[in-house]
Amino acid sequence: MRKGKKKSMEQSAAGVLQVEKNIADLIAEELGVRVWQVEAAVSLIDEGNTIPFIARYRKEATGTLNDEQLRTLGERLTYLRNLEEKKTKVLESIEAQGKLTAQLRAQIEAASTQVAVEDLYRPFRPKRRTRAGVAKEKGLQGLADWLLSPGADHPALEEAQAYVSEEKEVADAAQALQGAQDILAEMISDNADVRTWIRERTMKEGLIVSSQKETAKKEKSGADRRDVYEMYFEYEEQAGKIPGHRVLALNRGEKEGYLSVKVDAPRDRILEYLQRKYIRRRKGSDGPNPYTAPVLETVCADSYDRLIGPAIEREVRNALTEQAEDGAITVFKQNLEQLLMQQPIAGRVVLGWDPAFRTGCKLAVVDPTGKVLDTAVIYPTAPQNKVTEAEAVLQKLISAYGISLFSVGNGTASRESEQVITDFFKKTGKPLQYVIVNEAGASVYSASKLATEEFPQFDVGQRSAASIARRLQDPLAELVKIDPKAIGVGQYQHDMNQKKLDGALAGVVEKCVNAVGVDLNTASAPLLAHIAGISAQVSKNIVAWREENGRFAERKQLLKVKGLGPKAYEQCAGFLRIRDGKNPLDNTAVHPESYEAVQTLAKMLQLPMDAASLRKMKTLVPDTAASAKHLGLGEITLRDIFAELEKPGRDPRQDMPAPVLRSDVLSMEDLTPGMKLKGTVRNIVDFGAFVDIGVHQDGLVHISKLSRRFIKHPLEVVSVGDIVEVTVLSVDLKKKRISLSMV
Repeated sequence: MRKGKKKSMEQSAAGVLQVEKNIADLIAEELGVRVWQVEAAVSLIDEGNTIPFIARYRKEATGTLNDEQLRTLGERLTYLRNLEEKKTKVLESIEAQGKLTAQLRAQIEAASTQVAVEDLYRPFRPKRRTRAGVAKEKGLQGLADWLLSPGADHPALEEAQAYVSEEKEVADAAQALQGAQDILAEMISDNADVRTWIRERTMKEGLIVSSQKETAKKEKSGADRRDVYEMYFEYEEQAGKIPGHRVLALNRGEKEGYLSVKVDAPRDRILEYLQRKYIRRRKGSDGPNPYTAPVLETVCADSYDRLIGPAIEREVRNALTEQAEDGAITVFKQNLEQLLMQQPIAGRVVLGWDPAFRTGCKLAVVDPTGKVLDTAVIYPTAPQNKVTEAEAVLQKLISAYGISLFSVGNGTASRESEQVITDFFKKTGKPLQYVIVNEAGASVYSASKLATEEFPQFDVGQRSAASIARRLQDPLAELVKIDPKAIGVGQYQHDMNQKKLDGALAGVVEKCVNAVGVDLNTASAPLLAHIAGISAQVSKNIVAWREENGRFAERKQLLKVKGLGPKAYEQCAGFLRIRDGKNPLDNTAVHPESYEAVQTLAKMLQLPMDAASLRKMKTLVPDTAASAKHLGLGEITLRDIFAELEKPGRDPRQDMPAPVLRSDVLSMEDLTPGMKLKGTVRNIVDFGAFVDIGVHQDGLVHISKLSRRFIKHPLEVVSVGDIVEVTVLSVDLKKKRISLSMV
């Protein structure tokens, strides 16, 4: 290899290393962690390790970075690497034009956002044919330069006369002057510092203004929707302070054709800044040059109104939307996590009830393992009102299967079904209970290909009833079958970047499934697909292997599954449980890579390898640090192993609030101000929390009524699934609104 080429490669490698070091330093500062932790996590991610695996089994390497920190780290790593790639391309492009200066290189390399890089690249980006470009072709750059010179000592039109040319199609002095103005307007627009200042000033002092769209006023069919946006028909708010949920509401109203939305920028302040920056003082005087000042005032106004203003308005609105989306996604993620991690109701036979009117209520009896034992259709609601016949069917099912709990969907005819159920409970005299379950997404699931494969013999109603029952028994296992956006715990989810939302919610599902772990011998393919290292196809292969060969007796049999190699096994094994298998460690979160260490320690302590004996292991080890060192393990890993052995197969969801079980019903008419009730938090939005108090219509606890102290967001006080005590403030029967307080 030639010496020069080798040196160039070494310099390039050194440059890449420095960039990676800079990225690690920046992420460490943003996350508030050490640089070595970030570097270790980046290395593990680059090696193809999954976030759940790193968070659970590489704690020593990363200094116990948790799942949330690692996901944020991964997102920032991707963004910053893309940013560096963008910078490289921009630098190469400008250098190829022969216009790259040391100062410009330093500015581009120091840029911290894609927007900043774009601003710096703007003057050098290949442009379509513009007015300024045409003017330059006509030789008017010199006139533009003269307008900016402090030495101009005669009228601009007089100077422009020298640029009149029949050959270059410049007909007269006025046309020449206009061309020079176009050149200067584009030059100002391309100035990165100018755009940054105007963008920041618009965000800080500009207003978001909305009004009713003229066409919407005439659209009688849209009356109901107009009510939704009425508060925005004459509305304005400072751009930098507008809450995210209002940004998304305005976007939706604009998209649906009810609102006109614009950014009212501080134009006078911006023009004053531009004039101060570009209008030259007259040579030897404190005042502006009288020959060029009027022309440059026109240039500044044209540059802002025609080129800068519209672009900055788009950028400000995009920035506000992105910020609002990020906030909404954060709330959605936290709501979804709480919903997925709801405490399961185990060991009970459940009757799933999918309410309806004309087509009848669909029933599905589900045993404690989730197997559907029976289905039926009853018609106790209008228009049939066959209550006696329905009660006979219910009595028969209860006697046949020992049902003690009803899981009732909260959709159409839910309230009427609830009344039928409670009247029936009173007649039987048995200790029966029911839970109103959020059925959002059940219809999506029941009509899906997955549901068809799972219940080919059932219609969509029966599938929906089975899903409603299973949601109570094991919310996580059932809800992973449904697109998270259809579960109904977000706000404006259909109005935001779907790719970003899908990625964020998929991360939450993955986190929850791996935190709980799944039974390798009973888990469905959709549930297995969320385990670290397992793809959708491999999850199907696992189920197929199980059906062909019988239950898994030990984890290492996973290596016999098609498509599941050593790397995938390393990632997934610790999150898969085998009850009553050959090795008791297979029913814990202890990773197979630590089995040998556990067996060595058990031998040293003279403990047999059974679950009951291994529970005592921690109490027999006087010095965890010394034992970890002797076994070649990290101390944190050994402590985690002891915790797992003490409670093998422990489900972290048992620490969550249990669902509220009811045996009687309330209606909105029964509610009176001052009444105190227990309820379940169903959804959280920026302005409050919706609470199910058992009256079919969820009540709203406004953010101002969640706590006596000031809070910025409801998530500071409540989470989805929380059991809370509320006081009824008001009931609006016409609008079906219930106002509640937790204060």
